[in-house]
Amino acid sequence: MNFKSAVDTYKLSDGTEIPCIGFGTWQTPDGETAVNAVKAALEAGYRHIDAAAVYNNETSVGKAIRESGIPRKDIFVTSKLANSRRGYDSTVEGLNKTLSDMGLDYLDLYLIHWPNPKNFRDNWQHNNSESWRAMEDLVKAGKIKALGVSNFHEHHLDALIKNATIKPTVNQIRLCPGDTKDAIVKASRDRDILLEAYSPFGGTVGGMGSNSILKAPLLLELEKKYSKSSAQISLRWSLQMGFLPLPKSVTPANIVSNLSVFDFELAEEDVKALSKLEGYPDPFAHPDEAPF
Repeated sequence: MNFKSAVDTYKLSDGTEIPCIGFGTWQTPDGETAVNAVKAALEAGYRHIDAAAVYNNETSVGKAIRESGIPRKDIFVTSKLANSRRGYDSTVEGLNKTLSDMGLDYLDLYLIHWPNPKNFRDNWQHNNSESWRAMEDLVKAGKIKALGVSNFHEHHLDALIKNATIKPTVNQIRLCPGDTKDAIVKASRDRDILLEAYSPFGGTVGGMGSNSILKAPLLLELEKKYSKSSAQISLRWSLQMGFLPLPKSVTPANIVSNLSVFDFELAEEDVKALSKLEGYPDPFAHPDEAPF
């Protein structure tokens, strides 16, 4: 894809168009910090905001969206079903709470955040199917435009799809130089599912630290070659891999800088070298084994 700006789009399998880069809100403190960060992102040119119930900042994210002055139809908003919720009724309640907290009438994309939460591990297939059935009904009710998943491996995808009427359009997983998750990427693409790349700089969930790729020697070498930051190089790699990156920052200068990825292209050999980056990032939790 030859993207020229943050408003250029991927087309999902259901025909929905989704901006090719999004603004992440994970670990952004609720309140003024989150409001200011999302407002700064929208002012910088982002039109895709990625949120989640478990981030505990949806009220602030919604406030920023409403106060931005940008028409709602021009902002693509994602949220995710929390691990504490599974089953039909709980899923409907979760989506309604998200909409109420954000002050929105609908979401552009709603994801099951985790395929196999600890509290539902004994019967995760059925619980996911019931949550998905509720999400399909919420699409029919006009409260959600598109559906997807997050952190799903191939067996999770197949268990969900076999009972689904609406197929997942997105799988949001950690993808960054050094963590290409080739098997999951292939399984998703074989099922016509777009890959979204959260933690594109190598942050972890349930891993063993936060060994960011941004200080990796290879990235530092490429900074000199391209006169771009490690962050910009990582995001450009993600786009050239066909992923949709979701960078997060609360620093206005970095929020702006992270969009400066459309005026250069990585050489093929550098894309391959970044994909094979060794020693970065830290290991990542397996969804069937994580203690949450």
